[in-house]
Amino acid sequence: MSNHAASAVVAELLGEPVDGTSPLGGSAYEVRLASGEKVVAKSHEDPNAVRAEAASLVWLSEPACVPVPGLRAENDRWLITDLVPPGVPDHRAAEELGRGLARLHAAGAPAFGCPPEGGPADASIGLAPMRNTACNTWAEFYGRYRIEPYLATAVGRGTIGTGEAKVFQQVVDRLDEIAGPPEPPARLHGDLWSGNVLWGADGRAWLIDPAAHGGHRETDLAMLALFGCPHLETILAAYESEAPLAGGWRERVPLHQLFPLLVHTVLFGGGYAGQAVTAARAALRSGG
Repeated sequence: MSNHAASAVVAELLGEPVDGTSPLGGSAYEVRLASGEKVVAKSHEDPNAVRAEAASLVWLSEPACVPVPGLRAENDRWLITDLVPPGVPDHRAAEELGRGLARLHAAGAPAFGCPPEGGPADASIGLAPMRNTACNTWAEFYGRYRIEPYLATAVGRGTIGTGEAKVFQQVVDRLDEIAGPPEPPARLHGDLWSGNVLWGADGRAWLIDPAAHGGHRETDLAMLALFGCPHLETILAAYESEAPLAGGWRERVPLHQLFPLLVHTVLFGGGYAGQAVTAARAALRSGG
């Protein structure tokens, strides 16, 4: 894609002249309208990815939770959203993020694994395919749709050996035991690594690039911790002040990090395979 393509699609979808376009990285562009307003244009190769992200933004836009960019327009290849001017992380914004994320999770979902309302079952996380299918339990959903598909791909490519794969299968077999106390389905962002938290110039933390679905609330929190997030302990403390987590949740972090680590193993290979195996072994230890 190019600046010209982004300008053309924004002008067409919003019906407004465009004054200029600049890349934001990846497939996203900042587009300046003639009115002076700025929007973000993001392209996807797969129409389902556009539909999934658009539905995710709408589903996550619950009042009094965590702000997400407003959805302006979409077609089969492009998503147009409001632009959030960037700021810097601060303690107050982190506290609000923690409390708001707890309220977002509490908004709930019809089932574990369900896509956002109006979203397709076949979605994506980054450049990897992701299937959202409603399941009766979190263990069924997490094992069948978040561990096994990516494990099979990694084993097929030789990135994870067949011997190491047995560790992951042990996790799947013991999910009911090691998942902690039962929880209702939470409304998840679904790809909540620190890069998808945008610290805005308005003093708030915004959620961007969602891969939303119904899941376990500890998954979002574990993903925040995976690559490091500014003011993480402040976020977690504020979350717990709003909605306390079940005992042992810190020991279960590796279990919930298995999904993003396997996705990274499939996409990038290398050291992520070793991290995934280490997390799988830690998840088994957490269950005693």
